[in-house]
Formats: sequence, structure tokens, C-alpha cells
Amino acid sequence: PKDDAQAASWYRKAADQGLAGAQFVLGAMYEYGRGVPKDDVKAYALYNVVAAAGEAGVATKAARSRDTLAGTMTPDQIARAQDLASACAAREYRGCGF
Repeated sequence: PKDDAQAASWYRKAADQGLAGAQFVLGAMYEYGRGVPKDDVKAYALYNVVAAAGEAGVATKAARSRDTLAGTMTPDQIARAQDLASACAAREYRGCGF
């Protein structure tokens, strides 16, 4: 739906500013294909970013979501997601381009 796409656009802008809550929600949007194409690699990467650098409460939720999602992914997908997360960490979690 159009509203989901508009929400994804706003969450992406907030995520690019390094806001962990927005990164988590954007990860969920990628995981479920809400407003963006379903993309487990991007979802995992965002969850991993939040788990590593987010605030305590959201970091725990992100780690659980990442670990659950990993059970449905191939080793290659997980490796690509970890590469994306590492590149994002190198940018201090800002402007990661998700």
C-alpha cells in the first residue's frame, strides 16, 4: 500500500541519521515486505546494526529478530548481510543506504 511505502521512506530517512529505533522498524519492513521489497539480507543487516549499536531495549529485540531470521537464510545471504552491517558500522551507523 501507498501508506507503507511512505512510512518506509520516512523510516529510511531516520535510519540514515543513525536512529536505532528507525533502523529496527525499517529492518522489519524489509523482513515482511511492507512498503519495500522483501529483502532478508537487508533486514538481517539492519537488525545486526541495531543489535551492535542500538539502545539496550531495542538492541535485544533486534538480536532476537536477527537470530530468528538467520534460521531461514542461506550462509551466503548471512555473509552478505554481515558485510552490509560492517560497512554501515564503518560509517558510524549513518547514511548506510538501506
